[in-house]
Amino acid sequence: MMTLKYAVLGAGGMGTQYGVLLQELAGAQVDFIDTWTPNVEKVREQGGFYISQDGQDRHLVRTNIFTPENYTGDPDVWIIFVKQMQLDDFLTRAAPLFKDHQVVFSAMNGYGHFEKINRYFAKDRIIGGTALIGAGVYGPGDINFTGDKNAKAMNMCLFDEAAGVTTTEQQIFDDFTRATLHPTIVDNFWGMCMAKIVFNSVLNTLCTMYQIRFGEFIADEGAVPMAEQLIDEAYSAAERAGRKLLGTRESELATIVNIARNLHPLHYPSMYQDLTKGRPTEVDYINGYIAQIGREGGYRAKTHEFLTREVHLAERAFKIHHPEFVD
Repeated sequence: MMTLKYAVLGAGGMGTQYGVLLQELAGAQVDFIDTWTPNVEKVREQGGFYISQDGQDRHLVRTNIFTPENYTGDPDVWIIFVKQMQLDDFLTRAAPLFKDHQVVFSAMNGYGHFEKINRYFAKDRIIGGTALIGAGVYGPGDINFTGDKNAKAMNMCLFDEAAGVTTTEQQIFDDFTRATLHPTIVDNFWGMCMAKIVFNSVLNTLCTMYQIRFGEFIADEGAVPMAEQLIDEAYSAAERAGRKLLGTRESELATIVNIARNLHPLHYPSMYQDLTKGRPTEVDYINGYIAQIGREGGYRAKTHEFLTREVHLAERAFKIHHPEFVD
């Protein structure tokens, strides 16, 4: 069975997890490309990434890592996991590496990255995804995966929905399946993306504001009512804008509860990891995006507007109390 060659742009928690699992379980050739110099230098020094599973069994996985400027490979598939705010610069630096025969897959948080990727690749060469998969970064070259192999789930859909399922998309699906990423191919691109944004607008945002794990959030008696309020407002915003999400309000809530309570209770979201390292969060691409969709349909998503401002206040407050992170 043919296995594609992959190159991962962005060797953080999620990019590393995808790449390592493809290499270790699917037998794929995988290269990593990153622009975070301490990460590149540490991985080269170690000969790979140190990987832990839920904080246990830390071991070295040997990998190759490059900067965009010193990479000379020609992968079949680019996998992109870069923070929204860093994507423009990363794509500009990697642009000389892009070729017409290549395909791009990305399951980044938020919305807006596919239009940026579309500047370099045709719509029928872009596969979008959403991932209910946990990972965290302890430091350069030191990654923690959360949730066992049965806790992972993801959706994927061609950016150009009219093209249907392509041969390459099916090959990627098969490789992802062998890598225990548990993919599902769907046919509603925007609805797929928006369903994950709604998920993140609850767990990522609220856990970040209060600096707690998923399990600690869902154990609170107010967690479900808060989730219901945010979900209802997001679905109302989409409906008023004439757009359809995957699933229903009820299925979205059930997913959030199951992930937080049963599958990833120990997980800190990536937004929390950004906040506590003094980096800007992606809240504008999550709660802020939901508020934007509401405005398109003449609907005001007040709670999501409020939370967007709250997270930005938390960013400023963190830097006030941790001046070592101030530029």
